[in-house]
Amino acid sequence: MRLNQKQKIQLKFRVKNRDIFDAIVSGRKKVETRAATPKYMKVRVGDVLTLVCGKKRLKKKVKKAEHFKTINAVMKKYRPEEINPKANSLREIRETWYSFPNYREKIKKFGLVLWQLK
Repeated sequence: MRLNQKQKIQLKFRVKNRDIFDAIVSGRKKVETRAATPKYMKVRVGDVLTLVCGKKRLKKKVKKAEHFKTINAVMKKYRPEEINPKANSLREIRETWYSFPNYREKIKKFGLVLWQLK
């Protein structure tokens, strides 16, 4: 990839997680997280994320990208409701992440990446 070339990354949301996708669409959720696997660690400020849930698509630009080694590190900087508008506690946000396939192991191995979207 050439220097300054912006990436286009697709983020898929399971249909059962449409509420999270809809919160981004409505603007109630301005940050998105993923386990910091090598694919997602490549996302940089200015990259365009295409969010997909079923047949719905939405493009968002990355305003800020951060890497955290642990869930606790994320929670020192962000409130649970910033990550998931339905979450009110560390326990709830942890349960949300752990509900995704293999996320407990991925977070332990890679940490989390967080993107502020605009």
